[in-house]
Amino acid sequence: MLTAARAGAAALAAALLAGTAAATPAFADIPSPTASLGAAPLPEGLYGKGDPTYDAVWRQSLALTALTTAKVTPADSAVAWLTGQQCADGGWPSYRADTATACDPAFEDSNATALAIQALTTLGGHQDAVDKGVQWLKANQNADGSWAYNPGNPGDANSTGLAVNALIATRNDPAGVAKAGRNAFDGLAVFQLGCAAPADQRGAFVYQTAPAGAPAAEPNALASGQASLAAAGGKLPVANGNRTDAAPKALACADGGATATAVPRADSGEAAGAYLTEQLAAGGQHLTLTLPGAAPTPDYTATAWAALGLVQGGHPQQAAGAVDWLAKEGGNWTKGGTDAAATATLVLVAQAAQRDPAAFGGADLVKQLTALGPAPKAVGAPSASASASASAGKDKDSGIGKFWLLGVGLLIGIGGGLVLSLQRKRGAKL
Repeated sequence: MLTAARAGAAALAAALLAGTAAATPAFADIPSPTASLGAAPLPEGLYGKGDPTYDAVWRQSLALTALTTAKVTPADSAVAWLTGQQCADGGWPSYRADTATACDPAFEDSNATALAIQALTTLGGHQDAVDKGVQWLKANQNADGSWAYNPGNPGDANSTGLAVNALIATRNDPAGVAKAGRNAFDGLAVFQLGCAAPADQRGAFVYQTAPAGAPAAEPNALASGQASLAAAGGKLPVANGNRTDAAPKALACADGGATATAVPRADSGEAAGAYLTEQLAAGGQHLTLTLPGAAPTPDYTATAWAALGLVQGGHPQQAAGAVDWLAKEGGNWTKGGTDAAATATLVLVAQAAQRDPAAFGGADLVKQLTALGPAPKAVGAPSASASASASAGKDKDSGIGKFWLLGVGLLIGIGGGLVLSLQRKRGAKL
């Protein structure tokens, strides 16, 4: 049974290699570490209506991050569901059908853990769970500095990039998180193609490195898209800041001499951005999924993460075409707003690009995502810091009003009984 389950994890990793979303229900034939749900109802508090076996924590984390950033306060049940999925050692699996049963460490999932950490950090108020999750990531780092999808396996670019995102979100410097002298950025660099690669591949990420004696690994769209956010020093949600007018800088290589050295950390984000910019332009502003024996198809997930990476790197103008394409075509990906993970990712892309997610490509993504889970506690509620700022503004206005009323009172006394009414306008800072 364990062998079959491990094969399932390997098949799931292969899905990532192919550029397919890890949660795609099409992988129903993959052996599951959990019991078959059959016709059982979905867990209370979970976003999305599809089979949760392979993507429940992933889609829940994306949904909570996206809604919180859109000023929607999720239901307590939605947050409790996510925290309740955490294992005793701090990691998260893809899905725990029975939380009363101890986790099998072999099925704990670095991708789910990294996304859950970022969601709970965005929500705030869950520091113990976040700290335990970070410790799990540190404990399961590979000797080359990378992370695998499941512990004990070779690392891959997607998992390593997501782990770096989580470290950045929690203010843990990836350069200081190391195993056997190799830090998290070193682990990410393992998968990025440098000057030894053909010129049109430099800056790209491979999913995994090729075994000794095998042909060199090819660039992978999803690996390049997801890892680019980490290479640019980013996390979820992405803030649109440090905008530059220049295009990303391609990797500079010595004339006529390709070297086997890794891409320098200082150049990693720009090199990835330059590669993605070229790929987006060549593909009609989207990246492409290519499977053996199948016609190439648009890769929505890779395109979305590429846009996030470019915005994080200070190049929203290079991401704009991909964002426009996602606005036009994203309804196919989200299945009309019924796919929680896809819809949440589009919300995050719209926010990063400073577009309105409530009117993105003619769809109200926030409303669609909200409808896929439990009724929220509040919609459009200001953050605690914003509320405090507004309260301070009111107190300040009240103080000014007291002096103003005193002056008016003196004038009333002198003028012989005038009655004045004062109205003050107060605005809360959003």
